[in-house]
Amino acid sequence: MSDALSWTIDLPDPSPYPMCSKLSLPQYGLHNEISTFAGARFDWKETAEEHVFKVDLPGLKKEEVKVELEEGSVLKISGERKREKAEKTDTWRLSERSSGSFLRRFNLPENTKADGVKAAMENGVLTVSVPKEEVKKPEVKSIEISG
Repeated sequence: MSDALSWTIDLPDPSPYPMCSKLSLPQYGLHNEISTFAGARFDWKETAEEHVFKVDLPGLKKEEVKVELEEGSVLKISGERKREKAEKTDTWRLSERSSGSFLRRFNLPENTKADGVKAAMENGVLTVSVPKEEVKKPEVKSIEISG
C-alpha cells in the first residue's frame, strides 16, 4: 500500500446465517482478514439447484478478483482496488472512492458439488454459482424379529 492515508473498517456479517464468516475477527480463528475496500457487500441465495453468491464490485476488473475453494468446503472471494496514482502536479480536491483489499470466506453446506463451481462478472457484479447435489438419505432396512 502507498504512504498515503489508509484506513480499515471491520464489518460484522449482516447475514442471519451462521455459515457466513465475520470480517477481521481473530477470535473466530480467521487470519486478520482485511476490508479496507468496505464497499464489497455480499448476497447469498439458496435455490433448489444451487447456492448463488453475488457481490457488487463497481470499477473492478475480473483480473482484480479471486474466487477460490479451500478444502472443497470453504468459498473464498477476495480482491483489491488500487489507489489511483497521482502525478506530482496533481492537486486532489476530493477523494471519496474506496481502495484497498477485501476478503470473505463462506463455509459451504455439505450438499454442494465442489467440482461444478462457476464464476462470472458482468457490469461490476460478481456471481458465483455453487451447484447442489442430492443428499442421500441413509437406507433403513427393517429387521424381522423372530421368536
